[in-house]
Amino acid sequence: MTQDSDFEIFLATFPGLEPVLAEEVRLKGFKRPTVVPGGVVTRGGWADVWRANLWIRGAGSVLARIASFRVVHLAQLDTLAHRVPWAAFLRRDIPFRVEASCAGSRLYHSGAVAQRIATAIRDTLGAPESPEAMVMVMARVEKDVCTLSIDTSGEPLHKRGFKAAVNAAPLRETMAALFLRQCGYDGGEPMIDPMCGSGTFVIEAAEIAARLNPGRDRSFAFEHLATFDAEAWARMRAVTRARPAGIRCHARDRDAGAIAMSQANAERAGVADITEFRQGAISELQPPEGPPGLVILNPPYGARLGDGGSLVPLYRAVGQVLKARFVGWRVGLVAQDAKLAHATGLPFLTPGPPVPHGGLRVTLFHTGPLA
Repeated sequence: MTQDSDFEIFLATFPGLEPVLAEEVRLKGFKRPTVVPGGVVTRGGWADVWRANLWIRGAGSVLARIASFRVVHLAQLDTLAHRVPWAAFLRRDIPFRVEASCAGSRLYHSGAVAQRIATAIRDTLGAPESPEAMVMVMARVEKDVCTLSIDTSGEPLHKRGFKAAVNAAPLRETMAALFLRQCGYDGGEPMIDPMCGSGTFVIEAAEIAARLNPGRDRSFAFEHLATFDAEAWARMRAVTRARPAGIRCHARDRDAGAIAMSQANAERAGVADITEFRQGAISELQPPEGPPGLVILNPPYGARLGDGGSLVPLYRAVGQVLKARFVGWRVGLVAQDAKLAHATGLPFLTPGPPVPHGGLRVTLFHTGPLA
């Protein structure tokens, strides 16, 4: 594998949302995205790696696959790891770290695997090893095959670089983007989140409408690799698209603090001109002027699954308001408990699988246009 060669690129996401990410990757022009457990595989060169980090909203990280070989004992791993052309990918002056996992293999001690690979990198390249290094080499030994990857993202991609304030259990931006996609949102219609919290849904939707790249305001681990071309990257980042006029994204919350927090986050994200925030309870919710679009919300779940009896009135009120006032609008609702979701009385389509979120499993329930 040379610097310009075509190699495997893995985009990680939440289990259950791999097909949604694959659709995004396909629509952004990447080669033949394939759904695999935990993510999507495509192929390309290093410019495609940079593009994936910059463009793709639903990926949690982007891994470049740099080598794969069969291995059944540590001495063999020593030999093969020393043959990897580390200098083609890593820099001698940049610290690195190695993380390993083993499954169904004769090599079962992940710590020993990581140690042998780190030794090979130090021996052949001379780069320093540090547990805090941004550059991470990942080794996965599965069924006696060792796959070596570099995490090209660094910090997880849901950290867009603008959100200084969050509420207690925020939905990750990557998950919000995939849920918006599942609801058919492409930025060409109005949207409203009546329980906006720190503003994750409304800011993601506004960025989609404004055609802003999710990675525009942050740095990435690939900037510290031997394969990095600063001039080419600067040209890629500089490309912007015209912002459409007239599309607005609306946020409501009964908590004045949440409104102030999400408004400040929207300003930092550069979407204050197409977002509108207003304090108000569900009972006061009215559709904004203009054509119908999408209502999407992430209401409280209750302390434990099956312990949401006290929330039934809230969910029922949500359903009553939306059915009465939002005819023609579609609805997306994130819930931990299907009984609470159905307490709304909304005509949900068949939901997708539950998705892990903050130690819970949540499901997106969504409708077609309300009649």
